[in-house]
Amino acid sequence: METEIFKGKNWTAKKVDTIYVVSVKDRSGIIDALTDFVNEQKIQSGEITGIGAVSEATLRFFVPSTKNYVDKTFHEQMEVSNISGNVSVLNDKPLLHLHITLGRQDYTALAGHLLDAKIRGAGEFIFYPLATKMVKVRDEEVGINFYDFEK
Repeated sequence: METEIFKGKNWTAKKVDTIYVVSVKDRSGIIDALTDFVNEQKIQSGEITGIGAVSEATLRFFVPSTKNYVDKTFHEQMEVSNISGNVSVLNDKPLLHLHITLGRQDYTALAGHLLDAKIRGAGEFIFYPLATKMVKVRDEEVGINFYDFEK
């Protein structure tokens, strides 16, 4: 089993064989930290899962009938019960597509597409990179990005 340790400005990671375990530093933005991580490690496709706690989160909801997005920011301490998603390439840049489920203090939950969140406590992620490049392109008719397996 091969292991390596990597450090970024707001994350640390341990690579075990081909899998990365990533810790995002307290008070860091999840999207900035993980985008920096995938850029540094040159990851162009794969799966991401994670847990932790945040003090703020901006979620997005897509309305297919209007092709519009509704964004909402929540300013409160919440448990991240799950983050899941993928890494791909859009317009020659890494793209994180993440969804999140958040637990509130009153035990209700929020869920949606993650635009960003600020870690307050732990931010623990596992990356399962693929040894290929997965490209997404925008489908204007639908209003979202889809995989293009021929690119």
